[in-house]
Amino acid sequence: MNFSVEEENLICMYHTSDRRRTMARMMAALPDMDTEMRRLANSAIAKLEHMTDADFDGQRFDFTGE
Repeated sequence: MNFSVEEENLICMYHTSDRRRTMARMMAALPDMDTEMRRLANSAIAKLEHMTDADFDGQRFDFTGE
């Protein structure tokens, strides 16, 4: 799965031991996000939903600073 740098950084912020928990943490934070961040989070969540657990476990999520 191809994640943008921004999506990957966001996933790093909410990353847990598995894909479902990571998505749940991101979804729980949606009400506190502004419109642009919510759009980014929804895009990342949609991509995570289409991954398998095995793909998630094999994916490296690295935080990329500016």
